[in-house]
Amino acid sequence: MSVKLGLLALLAEQSMYGAQLRSEFEARTGGTWPLNVGQVYTTLARLERDGMVAQDAQADEEGRILYHLTPLGLEEVTTWWRTPVDRDETPRDELVIKLALAVTTPGVDVPAVVQTQRTATLRHLRDLTRLKVQASDQQASSDGTSNDLAWLLVVENLIFAAESEVRWLDHVEARLAAEAARPKRAVASTDAAAAEDAEYRTAAARSANTTTTSQGARK
Repeated sequence: MSVKLGLLALLAEQSMYGAQLRSEFEARTGGTWPLNVGQVYTTLARLERDGMVAQDAQADEEGRILYHLTPLGLEEVTTWWRTPVDRDETPRDELVIKLALAVTTPGVDVPAVVQTQRTATLRHLRDLTRLKVQASDQQASSDGTSNDLAWLLVVENLIFAAESEVRWLDHVEARLAAEAARPKRAVASTDAAAAEDAEYRTAAARSANTTTTSQGARK
């Protein structure tokens, strides 16, 4: 999630100060991607440098500095709403990297790694399902807000991701079982060729030594 664009989207509604932006961001995403105030103000400073936000001329009644969008910032967030999220760059997934290294590292019990991860993911999925029930009840109640709907959508996205991970782990386990059942391959052809070449060189050296010895004896 781009923090920069998230803050711009919030500022498109009204002027806000840093701590307020953090609270609004976390409320609308259910705290799934927590921010700290320092991160918010660092991002605001960059946006101000790039001409996308500006500080209000005066602080509010409590002395807090409010930020608002500039026309350039409004154009940026409007473009974001209209543009699909770029999926060309594959994000680094620690689990994928972990298993890719595990299957290529001697001594690692890969099935155990898969099983441990599946247990953890299923536990996480159960927790998310309970959260979804709570979010659905809150959203359906008379006092449900748009923030409740936003949180419900976030939870459902996390549930789909967890379910997908479980299916992928099942696939990995099946792949490992199929690989273990395959007959072991014979010595690689490159190794055989190298051994044959070494044998040839040894025989040629012996032949050369024999010829030299014979010529010396005739002299």
